[in-house]
Parts: sequence; C-alpha cells; structure tokens
Amino acid sequence: MAFTRATGKHRLPSRMTRTTRRTVGVAALATTGVVGTLAAPAFAAESEIEQTGPLKAVTMGDTVAQEIDAQAVAQRQAAEQAVAREKAEAAAKKRAEEARAKAEKELEAKARAAREAERKRLNAYTAPIAGSYVSTSYQAGGGVWSSGSHTGIDFHAASGTAVHAVGSGTVVEAGWGGSYGNQIVIKMVDGTYTQYGHLSSIGVSVGQTVTPGQQIALSGATGNVTGAHLHFEARTTAEYGSDMDPVAYLRGHGVNV
Repeated sequence: MAFTRATGKHRLPSRMTRTTRRTVGVAALATTGVVGTLAAPAFAAESEIEQTGPLKAVTMGDTVAQEIDAQAVAQRQAAEQAVAREKAEAAAKKRAEEARAKAEKELEAKARAAREAERKRLNAYTAPIAGSYVSTSYQAGGGVWSSGSHTGIDFHAASGTAVHAVGSGTVVEAGWGGSYGNQIVIKMVDGTYTQYGHLSSIGVSVGQTVTPGQQIALSGATGNVTGAHLHFEARTTAEYGSDMDPVAYLRGHGVNV
C-alpha cells in the first residue's frame, strides 16, 4: 500500500527544498544584477562585525604604546633637567670658589699693600720742625759752645712749637740735660741716635717707641741759650761727642733741609 506525504500549508519545506530555493533565488538575483548591489554591503557589514574585536585590541595597544612613549619622554626630560641642574650647581660652585679666591687674593693684596705702606711709613724720616729752617749750621764756631763749635743744628722755632720725632725709634733719655736744658734722645731703628734740646715741655718717656712725625715735645729756651729754638743732633751713640752732620743725616734719609 502506498502512502502519499502530506504537504499541507502548515508544513515547512524540507531542507532540500529550502536549499534549492535559496540557490534559485541567488541565481535569479545574479541574473538581474541585484546580487552585485546587495552582496557588497552584506559582506562589508559582516566584515565590519568580524573586525570589531581586533580593531579594539589594536586601539588599546596604541594607547599603551603612547603611554610608554610619554613616560620615556618624561624620564628623558627629567634626566636632562637633572643634568642641567648638576651643571648649573657645578657652575655656581665654581663661580663661588673663584669669587672667594678672588676676594682672598684681593684681601691679601690689600694686606700686603698696607704692610708695605706701614713699613715705608716706619722707615720714613721727616723734619723735626714742620716748615722751619736751619738758623745755625753744624760746627759753627764761637765761644757760645763749650766744645768750641756747634755739635748740631738749630731750627728756627718760637717757644711752644710742636717738635716731632724724625723717624721710628725708642726713647732712651727724657729729662734735664744740663746746657741742653730739657732734652730727648731717641735710638733710631737704623741704630743711630737723635737729640732734641732746649725744650719747654717733654711729651714722651724713656722706653716709649715713637714713629716718624709723632709729636714728642714743644720747643723752648731751657738750658744754655740766647733765645727759643730747637737744637737737633744726630749721633752714633747716645752720648755727647759722638755727633755727625745732622743735615747730611736728614738728607740721607730723604728729608730736604
């Protein structure tokens, strides 16, 4: 007995039928040219869907790379800044050291100049009476002097005129000196001696050191004199009779008299 398969309206077409129809439909579309139009978008859409995952991965990878590059740039900049700071600090330190060395050099030069100036000042000589002149020369003859001649020179000076040490030295006598009246004898730094006589007052004491131009007394008319003046002697010792030419002595030390 033979059976016939029902093909009612509610029964779905078989798989073979569906496949056949799809093939026929595609062929028809290809014949009409529509498939060329529809296929591209369909395939493009499918391709776009399929590429969504890889594109996202690529995008994430680029972001990480950019972050790494940014970190590398930041590190390089930080390193360059550190090097620049080190160079700047080294340069500043060098400048400070150079400035300190220069300042020390200048201070030493000033100190050396000051010492030299002081040395020159202490070795300098000056006239015993400022702005005066020799009124009686060395070894002038006459009965006024017990030795028969003048053992020093006289500087014109009114009583009370300032008397100065002609150079650096140490006071070895200060007081009454007989015919010299009030007198001062100074041992000079070069080993010679100078004497200042007929003083109205004495301003130094034995053992005191004096410097060139320092005021040591006031002129007067004490002792064996005929009027106020300053008697000045240059000697090889502190004692009377060791006199030498006072004008030559002063001129030998640069004093114009």
